[in-house]
Amino acid sequence: MERRPGGRSARVRDAVRQATLAELGEHGYSGLTVESVAIRSGVHKTTVYRRWGSVEGLIADALELAREEPWPMPDTGSLQDDLREIVRLVRSGFADPVAGPISTAFVAAAVQSGDAARSLHDFFTARHEQAAVVVRRAVERGELPPGTDGAEVIRMAVAPIYYRLFVTHEPVTERDAERAADAAAAAARAGVIRVA
Repeated sequence: MERRPGGRSARVRDAVRQATLAELGEHGYSGLTVESVAIRSGVHKTTVYRRWGSVEGLIADALELAREEPWPMPDTGSLQDDLREIVRLVRSGFADPVAGPISTAFVAAAVQSGDAARSLHDFFTARHEQAAVVVRRAVERGELPPGTDGAEVIRMAVAPIYYRLFVTHEPVTERDAERAADAAAAAARAGVIRVA
């Protein structure tokens, strides 16, 4: 028998995912439990354990679904402006009172769990590949040399934001975000971010 898309299984998965995100936002990774997700989602605890197995399984599934969500990509006609928009999007995501604590909890989970780290890696790989379209457009416009590594340009642009947030615990200003984007754009134009 074929399972109907959007049926009970999809509703259960969505309820558990939403409960996982809400619990992460309120209690962080250290406060996330299968029991709290089961209660919040209205899904029986044994079902959650059977399908997700653990907190790491809940994190992995939430990140997998988040990876599939589209990320709005700017198209300003300028690599530098596109990168500035992407970096601002990352910065504002962490500053958002709802999304910020959830994103922070995902990073904290990755520090404490190998499974969560692999899931977060896969999430970022997909995001960087999706954002690399702004680099491909810049190559097509002649703004960058052929062979520029799009995903690596994106990594270079956003890395200073993560460094400030999670290593030095400094605030990230608008100027910090612009400087990170501008540095990545300059490196890309200089031809130092090439596909290996």
